[in-house]
Amino acid sequence: MTLETCTSEHNKEKNMIINSSEKRKYIELFSKNVSKGKVDFYKKNNINFVMGKREGPWLYDIDGKKKVYNLHSNGGVFNLGHRNKQIIDTLKEALDSVDIGNHHLISKGRAQLAEKLSLSMGKDPRFTVFGVGGGEAIDLAIKTARAYTGRDEIISILGGYHGHTGFALAAGDKQYKEPFGSMAPGFKQIPLGDINAVKSAITNKTAAFIIETIPATLGMPIPDQNYLKEIEAICMQSNTMLIMDEVQTGLGRTGKVWGYQHYDINPDIVVIGKGLSGGIYPISATVMKKELEKVFKKDPFIHISTYGGSELGCITASKVLEISSDPQFLEHVNLMSKEIRDGLEQLIKKYPKYFIKVRQLGLMIGLEFSTEFFGPVITKTAFSNDLLLVYANNDTRIVQFLPPLIMEKSDIPFIMSSLEKAIKQAIKLEPLLRKGYNAKKSLKGLLGKGKD
Repeated sequence: MTLETCTSEHNKEKNMIINSSEKRKYIELFSKNVSKGKVDFYKKNNINFVMGKREGPWLYDIDGKKKVYNLHSNGGVFNLGHRNKQIIDTLKEALDSVDIGNHHLISKGRAQLAEKLSLSMGKDPRFTVFGVGGGEAIDLAIKTARAYTGRDEIISILGGYHGHTGFALAAGDKQYKEPFGSMAPGFKQIPLGDINAVKSAITNKTAAFIIETIPATLGMPIPDQNYLKEIEAICMQSNTMLIMDEVQTGLGRTGKVWGYQHYDINPDIVVIGKGLSGGIYPISATVMKKELEKVFKKDPFIHISTYGGSELGCITASKVLEISSDPQFLEHVNLMSKEIRDGLEQLIKKYPKYFIKVRQLGLMIGLEFSTEFFGPVITKTAFSNDLLLVYANNDTRIVQFLPPLIMEKSDIPFIMSSLEKAIKQAIKLEPLLRKGYNAKKSLKGLLGKGKD
């Protein structure tokens, strides 16, 4: 029994969108030239959607017959909503005078954005190396930590996620690594929340400890108030670099500009991506304490990124940072956080056997359900009720709930009503999926015994 079969009756009750010839054409083109696997996956689960018009929190099907409220936000890419007018206007104005620029040369836009990032983090002066995506920025953070300390070992968290490029992939879970063969040596993972494991893992061979402020793919577990502070102290005692991955928690998502600022720590390296783009122009940043710049002193061209810190990207990102660090903007995030919390707690009271808990810091939210099957089922039933939600891949009990930070209070009744419908439908479907899974597992076990 699979998700697509157990939802068939549910799908019959819905008015399914009929493919237009245009939509069919693009689905076929995508299957042929981009990914047949993804097209097959969506077909099996009756998610019949091709991105078309988009604005604010809404994403429309190319036919214009369906729209979904984006509660995933691409992990923060769309913190400021889709096609934010301020960001688009900033980019349009920049196009009148600059282009990507030359990564070898001195750049006004790069200098200005780097200064703003340093000031936003306070305490110690910092310098920034720009990239295009989060994985690239993580790779650089790890390279720099190794070069600075003269050590090789990197400690990361089981269930954490840092990207799909070289060192970023090596710092992740085996399910993402194993299909691609041998990884770079020197990487070790430990459980989240176990400070004794941190003490045992970090030695005089450890270059860096890397951790997401709130690990999204692990289901948004909110760190204990002292956990990150203790990690910082252990790193300082051993001269180990502390790398905070703020790709998803940064730029106002948690109610502060940077998520780590809730925990009174001062990391050696901060990695930023996703939201820095404003959903318009890809850019990432590796922001490091000034003393680490000695790695690049002998040869300042030892690390380069052709499109990293493009002048168009830096001008756009400067506007993103300006908006995201505005006190009124952060006040709005915290107000929406409280309103959302109130609505979610009402749903927990209605469905306590199934909807267990809200994991939340600002608008970084995970919805915890009672079994591992609820995440995938609610992803589907939410879509059927015009919400875009995605479950946490490394803990499928959890549904990631990441609204755009520009959401309005008037959006909340629709969100809660639609989410309640999705939960009701998931409660009916989840036992079917669980039953099918257990039957399949039992059959597999019996076949295994037969071989013996």
